[in-house]
Amino acid sequence: EVNKVTEVKTMTRVEAIATGKLEIIDKIIDEKFWDMCKAQLFRPDLIKAKAKDVRIVYTPLHGTGAMHVEKVLGDLGLNIITVPQQREPDGNFPTVEKPNPEEKPALKLAVELATKEKADGLMATDPDSDRFGTAFPDKDGNFVLLSGNQMGALLMEYVFLSRKELGKMPANPACIRSIVTSPFGDYICKKYGVTMLDCLTGFKWIANVEATFEKSGKYNYVFGLEESYGYKVEKEVMDKDGVSAAAMCAEMILYWRSQGKSLLEHLDDMYKEYGYFEDRAISQNFPGQSGVATMKGIMAKLRENPPAALGGQKVVKVRDLMNDPDLPKSNVLQFYLESGTIVSARPSGTEPKIKFYINSMIPAGDGTDAWFSDAKKKAAALCDGISGDIKKIIDAASK
Repeated sequence: EVNKVTEVKTMTRVEAIATGKLEIIDKIIDEKFWDMCKAQLFRPDLIKAKAKDVRIVYTPLHGTGAMHVEKVLGDLGLNIITVPQQREPDGNFPTVEKPNPEEKPALKLAVELATKEKADGLMATDPDSDRFGTAFPDKDGNFVLLSGNQMGALLMEYVFLSRKELGKMPANPACIRSIVTSPFGDYICKKYGVTMLDCLTGFKWIANVEATFEKSGKYNYVFGLEESYGYKVEKEVMDKDGVSAAAMCAEMILYWRSQGKSLLEHLDDMYKEYGYFEDRAISQNFPGQSGVATMKGIMAKLRENPPAALGGQKVVKVRDLMNDPDLPKSNVLQFYLESGTIVSARPSGTEPKIKFYINSMIPAGDGTDAWFSDAKKKAAALCDGISGDIKKIIDAASK
């Protein structure tokens, strides 16, 4: 098709606008988008009364988020301090190796500024501002980076409890998560009477499941999430959205502050109520044509001879997405352990690597600090054991 092009015509921006070939839609779309983000919020009176007391350090990581996040959070009355070195869009991303809010080094400048400003929270969006990362100060003032699973659980619970308290929970509510996202949310859904549905990895699948609700009328969408820092609090945008997530997170900070808790303290309370969850990911690169064969070999061996145990825990169920009746075919295997822990294996669809996701779970106990401390130790030991077993599987296949 490219070779068929024999002439390229150009015109000036002024001429393109004058002839109607170019239409600038910034105001037409942006203002509606900002209004939509703010319309998702539950407690405008709380925001109006308390927003001025909250200081948020924000970074768009040289991407597109600054105008939108600053506008929406600024309209709410929050004190937003944007990292100056990373505010302007720059496709060279000069201050970071990877402009990814999942990567701790990418938030180095933001953490330094948040510490200096004694901020109440740190927010970050990736370059196209659909993913949303956060960090919050602990009791010693050290900023703790939350995982996508942790923030997803916090946002999910806040949306559910707010809908329930305010009488806004629809009939037959449903939440959607990707299959490699922590089962933490399953337990939250059970408490609030929300159906949890899972789908393949990638937010297009979450949006696709939501789209079926509109046709069937069986469910009403209330939240969607994936472990890679993607959240969707609204129906209007059929994709993950870091801007609306930032607004909801800001209100959530204010709500739990009004209850005498920080977000980190409330997260600990959630662990004591629902059980303790720890997540890890293991990736192994296999470049070249031989690498493709090696990854196929690993998946074939796992199918033919699945492990009887991982990390010392019995495998009680194996789910193969190549023949799962509920989802499209995908080269994914999931191993369900006796504690409720789930281990998933899948070759990447975009890179020459195989990925293993460990979503560990220690069942809820008596909710005391002693139980919580013990649960964290058990989860760490379980993840270490599973990681060791996975590395043995990879090493054996590599040889």
